[in-house]
Amino acid sequence: MSTLASRLCLAAAAGMALVAAVAVQAQDTAGGVTSVQVSSEGKQVYEQICQACHMSDAKGSGSSGAGATIPALAGNPKLANKDYPITLLLKGRGGMPWFTDILTQEQMAAVITYVRGHFNNYPDPVTVEDVKRVATSPAPVVDCNCNQ
Repeated sequence: MSTLASRLCLAAAAGMALVAAVAVQAQDTAGGVTSVQVSSEGKQVYEQICQACHMSDAKGSGSSGAGATIPALAGNPKLANKDYPITLLLKGRGGMPWFTDILTQEQMAAVITYVRGHFNNYPDPVTVEDVKRVATSPAPVVDCNCNQ
């Protein structure tokens, strides 16, 4: 094999190796590669249950024909506190039902980790222990204005 042909083969192999390495690391989030590990189970739960209301891009639906607003999960600063989405899945709020009869605690942890990592940049995973801790604590009073 000629020197030129050898160099071309070597360059092609190096290029393919680089593409493969980048594909293994890449997340399909806007902004490129992140260090967040995204669970395939979390993605599956999101696609089969959550995206029916929150849409495939997690940007919510705005106002639907019935006047209901489905909030965006993508870019949602409330998700920085991992207890917030855990509480919503466990206890529901407003038009969002609870999911304790549908999802296991493992699935809840997986889907919240997926949403926080895939549509946001919150790298710390939600664990089953987090879900159990919130499940056994009293429900928080959010935006109550109870003293007025």
